[in-house]
Amino acid sequence: MNTNSHYDVVIIGAGMSGLAAGIRLAHFGKKVCIFERHNAAGGLNSFYSQQGRKFDVGLHALTNFVRPGVKGTPLTKLLRQLRISRDEFQLCEQKRSRVCFGPTGDVSLGFTNDFEVFESEVASAFPAQIDGFRRLVAKVREYDDVSLDAKPVSAREVVREFISDALLEDMIFCPVMYYGSAREQDMEFGQFVIMFKALFLEGFARPFDGVRVILRVLTAKYRAAGGERRMKCGVRKIISHGDRATAVELDDGQTITADHVLSSIGGPETERLMGEIPEMPKSPVGKLSFVETITILNRQPAALGWGDDTIVFFNDSERFNYAAAADQVDPRSGVICFPNNFAYEDGRTLAEGVFRCTCLANYAAWKGLPESDYLAAKAQWFSEIQTSARRFLPAVESAELAGATLATDMFTPRTVEKFTGHLGGAIYGSPLKHRQGRTTLPNVYLCGTDQGFLGIIGAMLSGISMANYHILRGS
Repeated sequence: MNTNSHYDVVIIGAGMSGLAAGIRLAHFGKKVCIFERHNAAGGLNSFYSQQGRKFDVGLHALTNFVRPGVKGTPLTKLLRQLRISRDEFQLCEQKRSRVCFGPTGDVSLGFTNDFEVFESEVASAFPAQIDGFRRLVAKVREYDDVSLDAKPVSAREVVREFISDALLEDMIFCPVMYYGSAREQDMEFGQFVIMFKALFLEGFARPFDGVRVILRVLTAKYRAAGGERRMKCGVRKIISHGDRATAVELDDGQTITADHVLSSIGGPETERLMGEIPEMPKSPVGKLSFVETITILNRQPAALGWGDDTIVFFNDSERFNYAAAADQVDPRSGVICFPNNFAYEDGRTLAEGVFRCTCLANYAAWKGLPESDYLAAKAQWFSEIQTSARRFLPAVESAELAGATLATDMFTPRTVEKFTGHLGGAIYGSPLKHRQGRTTLPNVYLCGTDQGFLGIIGAMLSGISMANYHILRGS
């Protein structure tokens, strides 16, 4: 075995969970190295450059936001464990978001970072449901969503114990599913609790410069703690002897030995690196992927009448259908995001307007397209997605929007798979989550998407928790 280096811990993937795990381990003196196949950190929450512009991917908003002084929340725990001050993330709160259902958003529930706003909206739109809604919220507040031993329970079944109106049920599920569910039509109740707290009981925020701020802070902390990182250097195999992993083989053929391997790339993806192990349970590949259109404007969205909404979750059908699209895209529901519409400090405004629309997609319908058909499909669906989304916003003439448009881009499930390595372009990974992060090999662990904590804050807490639980405990 040609070994170039030995580490206490090898981390596969420089996403949010991998970076957080690396910082935590390096703080406690572990010799750790992160291996990342691509040239940019962040994984599902990264950025790219095009014609001199930086485009965020993944980050519509950082969830789990709480204001200074609020203790015992995921954000405060994260900052403490990674030794990060609040000011370093430069978080600015959302203005106001909405959940809109009906052909043109006839029923709407607004919410902000003050939960009382959402509660009052539910009471106004669904007066017969408010008592049940309050009981549901009480259950959510008392539920231990970070337990690593919780048994999976259907969130739909639990919610129906409190909510009898199908429309309200779907309006609650739409945001939490779009921002975290790897399962079609339902989610595990613990994950529902995580996302309900993250979106409604806590809230949305964003750094002025987007996800790059968070990535800069994490990479600087990791470097300062003594961690090593190798970019454009992927892992193609986890090597085991007996019942333990002993090394990883890199894309260039190098072999790196390690006492522990912590993988942030997903359950099915990690299992492929481990090869065929007798009686090894296989994690199913997730079916849920998305497309997103990005429109750069020569003016602020407010100049088009779009200045009141930060994020809009929409659905035009009688029931909310959260499943892989039957066609290449399902434009009946989706998420609209205006990065301009956060309460930035000192009245700062982004230099250009940004209008983002996300919809459910079908990976198989995109994967095998010849390049010319792929580009034609992107052009077709770009138009259809925007047309669908604009029904839920104040009316703007198409000619005016076209005249305000400086540039556009769109990513598809094919893009997601290429740049994240997630099989099937599955944004939220496999529907099978491994709460304790265990795999068949006792010294190979999962963190991130398929461990089960959700959102950017959740991903970082996943890396911290798995580092604490499997490697630092008792050390």
